[in-house]
Amino acid sequence: MDWAAVTGKLTQGIRKYRYCLLVLLIGVGLMLIPEREAAEDNAAPQETAPVESGSELQEALAQILSQIDGAGEVQVMLTVASGEETVYQTDEKLSGGESGSQDRDTVIITDADRAESGLVRQVNPPVYLGAIVVCQGADRASVKLAIVDAVAKATGLDSTQISVLKMK
Repeated sequence: MDWAAVTGKLTQGIRKYRYCLLVLLIGVGLMLIPEREAAEDNAAPQETAPVESGSELQEALAQILSQIDGAGEVQVMLTVASGEETVYQTDEKLSGGESGSQDRDTVIITDADRAESGLVRQVNPPVYLGAIVVCQGADRASVKLAIVDAVAKATGLDSTQISVLKMK
């Protein structure tokens, strides 16, 4: 075949499918853009929301509950079954074929200051056993119900695990 015939057929094909080729090139270009942004996002340190400890949660809960109409002064005590648990990312390697040995290594990351720390996979909140709320307005059923509902939503406790008592 002649070189001129090949280039003629190629230009004819490009003219015929020019819109399809244009859409294809734009699609490939758009697929490359998020890759660069994702690499930049991974380099930035991830910020997590601060998790309140048990005593901080008790104080915050007492302050919020005292804002309930008719509650008056409020004191809160939470009993904790287990504290906050941090789960680190691990790599699992299978080796040995039939012996089935497994190696687990914690993934270590290094920050800009060359400080090493484990890669946090998940932070499990504390597990509460129960709550005792003492307030001035506990003699009113509507106040008692509102306090039980608020504490249940804040701690994940069932209403049977929350006691609301009248303050003397």
